[in-house]
Amino acid sequence: MASAETRPAPNAADAHEFNKLRKRLRRQVGQAIADFGMIEDGDRIMVCLSGGKDSYTLLDILRQLQQKAPVRFELIAVNLDQKQPGFPEHVLPDYLRSIGQPFHIIEQDTYSVVKRVVPEGKTMCSLCSRLRRGALYTWAAENGITKIALGHHRDDLLATFFLNLFFHAKLSGMPPKLQSDDGRHVVIRPLAYVKEADIAAYAEAMAFPIIPCTLCGSQENLQRKVVRRMLEAWEKESPGRLETISRALGDVRPSQLSDRRLFDFLALGRRGEGPLPDLQAWMAGSSATIAGDATDEADDGAAPSPPNPDALAPLRARTFDPIWNP
Repeated sequence: MASAETRPAPNAADAHEFNKLRKRLRRQVGQAIADFGMIEDGDRIMVCLSGGKDSYTLLDILRQLQQKAPVRFELIAVNLDQKQPGFPEHVLPDYLRSIGQPFHIIEQDTYSVVKRVVPEGKTMCSLCSRLRRGALYTWAAENGITKIALGHHRDDLLATFFLNLFFHAKLSGMPPKLQSDDGRHVVIRPLAYVKEADIAAYAEAMAFPIIPCTLCGSQENLQRKVVRRMLEAWEKESPGRLETISRALGDVRPSQLSDRRLFDFLALGRRGEGPLPDLQAWMAGSSATIAGDATDEADDGAAPSPPNPDALAPLRARTFDPIWNP
């Protein structure tokens, strides 16, 4: 197998477009790394390689940046062999050896667990992801890994944002950099600024040996796929809309939203230091106490209690800078 890094383009015109694409990917990945401080000198980075276009592209671009980076870091490609029937287990090792990339294959039969636990026709992604994440985190902890690099791209970040908005009633997404719940691992997503279409074009030009996921890939009713189809329709109707939305994720303005934990609305425009009335005080004399109707409050649902003003004191002096402004 020829090294993907030296694979020639078929003609001069294609070579020009390919070089433009490769430079764009390097610039966007380098920008994300710099913006979020993803890589430090001496890092030992585990690049999670699934065999899909995203993780192949991630590894390839990181290898290119590694040669001229201002800091020294190590890359270890790691794949989890989930013992899925028919999985071509030779493909990734053969490719990684051909480019001289250090790697490790974790063997753990998560496939049987998922098939046994999840009822037929139900979504497998949640359990599969937890098992996969557990195996990768365990290996990282045992092998001195300082950063875990995942291949999620800009469109993944957008889809996660809308999934949380539509189905979980919260404004949250998939950050370019995060710390695991137990504090032991730092996860980075260097492709955070990269469009999926560019990754697909790059993977095709590089002829990466793609391994399709047949465990859950046929589940067309997944909420994530519904959201992705919506995003694709938006971009087709109004080109550039997804880029605008992605920039909005980095221009968060808490005073223009409604989360009292992020902005001290109680102190805004307040005159004096007297105690603030609570809900019961405001509801006194309402229909709940007139005509003996004591059920109105229960029917309306309990309103969230206001936060303790003292707990929000540190926020009064805090400036909310944009967290993502590529």
